[in-house]
Amino acid sequence: MTLERKLPDPQLLRQTFALFPSGVACIGAVVDGVNEALIASSFTVGVSLEPPLVSFAVQNGSQTWPVIRRAESIGISVMASDHEPYARQIASKDRARRFEGVDVHIAETGALFLTGSPVWLECSIYSEVPAGDHHMVLLQVDGLGLNPELNPLVFHRSGFRSMQQD
Repeated sequence: MTLERKLPDPQLLRQTFALFPSGVACIGAVVDGVNEALIASSFTVGVSLEPPLVSFAVQNGSQTWPVIRRAESIGISVMASDHEPYARQIASKDRARRFEGVDVHIAETGALFLTGSPVWLECSIYSEVPAGDHHMVLLQVDGLGLNPELNPLVFHRSGFRSMQQD
C-alpha cells in the first residue's frame, strides 16, 4: 500500500472517492408552483439526534439548490433500487422533463417526495457551511416515513448499484 502525501491528482482523488459506496437521495420541494429537485450521493444520516440532523453536500455552481433553499420545507427521498432511471432523469440538464412520468407526493408544506422510496424525511434548513467547491447543508428532520421492505439505490464506482438483502 502506498499513500500519497502531497495534494493528490484530481482524477486520482475522484477515483478514490468513487470506491466509497453511498446512498442516493432526491432532495426536492415545490417552489413558486414548480417541482424542483436535485440528486445527491453525498447524503448522510445520523449527523445528530438532538436536534435530529442530516446533511448533504451541494456544488457551489448548482442552479437548483438556490431555488430549493427558498422552500419552507424540503423533502428527502432515499431512492429505491428501482429508481435509477428517475435519478438520471431528475439530475439531467433538461429541467422541463425532470418529472415527466415520475410519481411524486407533495406534502401540504410543499416538500416533494418520490413514491416508492424506503425513507422519506421532511426537513427544514438548519445551517449551511462553505466547504471548498461545495457547501455542506445541514437539515433538521421535522417528519419522517419509511418502508423497510424496499432496498436503497447505491452509488459506487461512479455508477448506480442495487443492494441485495441477505
